Amino acid sequence: MAVEVGDLKDGKESLFSSIRFWFRSGGWKNPAFFGSLLAISLGLTMAIFKFGVIAALLFIAFLMAIPLIFSFVRFPKFGIAVLLVSAFFLFFVLRLGVNFPIGTLMDAMEGLLIISTLLMFRTHPDWDIFKNPIGLWVGIWAIYTILQVVNPAAASILAWLYTVRTVGTVTLMYFVFCYHIDSIAYLRLLVGLWLSLALIGALYALKQEYIGFSDREYQELISDPLRVSLLFIDGHWRKYSIFSDPVAFSYNMVMAFFICISLIRYRQKYTKLVFYLLAGGICFYAMFFSGTRGAYVLIPAGLVLFFILRYNKRILWVAGIASMVLVVLIKIPTANPTLYRFQTAFEPSHDASFNVRKLNQKMIQPFIQSHPFGGGLGATGVWGVRFAPDSFLAGFPPDSGYLRVAVEQGWIGLLLFCLMVFFILKTGIDHYFLIRNKELKSYCLAMTVIVFILGIGNYPQEAVVQFPSNILFFLAAAIIQVVKKIDDNTYRHPLNDA
Repeated sequence: MAVEVGDLKDGKESLFSSIRFWFRSGGWKNPAFFGSLLAISLGLTMAIFKFGVIAALLFIAFLMAIPLIFSFVRFPKFGIAVLLVSAFFLFFVLRLGVNFPIGTLMDAMEGLLIISTLLMFRTHPDWDIFKNPIGLWVGIWAIYTILQVVNPAAASILAWLYTVRTVGTVTLMYFVFCYHIDSIAYLRLLVGLWLSLALIGALYALKQEYIGFSDREYQELISDPLRVSLLFIDGHWRKYSIFSDPVAFSYNMVMAFFICISLIRYRQKYTKLVFYLLAGGICFYAMFFSGTRGAYVLIPAGLVLFFILRYNKRILWVAGIASMVLVVLIKIPTANPTLYRFQTAFEPSHDASFNVRKLNQKMIQPFIQSHPFGGGLGATGVWGVRFAPDSFLAGFPPDSGYLRVAVEQGWIGLLLFCLMVFFILKTGIDHYFLIRNKELKSYCLAMTVIVFILGIGNYPQEAVVQFPSNILFFLAAAIIQVVKKIDDNTYRHPLNDA
């Protein structure tokens, strides 16, 4: 294991022991200590008098930041859990009207986790996280992304700076996850947390569907005519729950659905079986209210790989029944707008937006072929318009994750990205058949299917750019890699299962 749990406990106990010794030895009676408290109190009073309550709030935030920073650096496993929760609720908090650079806070969390891992790596090195196909290609992809700063075709370095935060830094989180996920217990905690957060998102979407949007959400929706045209389809609002948009919401529901069906194993507690069935059903049902055609296709696509990997006579019967249900849902006449939109997902030629995407891809092909390194990170979309409004790519809507990579990082970047996804999938399939522990095998199956569906979903939409999907993609890749190591260690040392 990279870092033993006992090491963390010893560090925690030594900290508390030092604090207790300081109090018992009378360190708090030192005049310098009281002088410091007095100076802080006077300074805070003057700041509140001059700047108002904002000064007090900033001081409270500062006091909270100190233990939080310490926790991230000293207990990175706790930091990973906090990062996961923050990634899910990022846009929900922003919609509450919080005027705070929360995106920068996410960057800071990732940076602290990377620094913490580097510090621990000095004393507890674990080179195995690099000596495997996934680690190799993730590392190559991260380096290539960072080197885009010297891309001669890039129109703006600032666009690279703002984009590399959500592309390059997130990629490095793969190594952080691989280093710290060292036991079944911690892996079980992370997957359970992931599933619980997704379930909260599903329930909130059902609230939006059957109870309605909150006043703030509704005013935000109708304030922008473009947003209305995108989200109000056939007299029905597309739901986005706690996520940035309906696409991110629907893709996360699909991921949670496959986690649930992968964890339904024989010989486990009845309560867990019921929970996975209910959670998977709720996430599957909530997904339909997103109105995202791309997500509808991911369910049968993911089931194909799931059934292939889990192949047996019983699964064959389930696959046959699922296929018949799918055919009925696609062909049955309906006036329900949600079901009708689901049916149109399997007829892309009749989808106007899909045809527009095809035209955009055809139009941009000459640029991709003539720019092997692309036009630079952030050349398209929001950052392109902001930092290089007069460039050729500024007004180009990528719409597809693969197309964005090809345009911004060239056909070389697209090749590297596809190779990275391929080796993640290959490793996942190999490990699934090699792992002996049934629980670890289930986690491997779920994460392999998740990477597979995100790879497919990245064609019609941008599947691995926005929070939390970008974090979850590399978390899934890391789990695929570490489950085999945990399995080997478990059978070599059975007591380490906990």
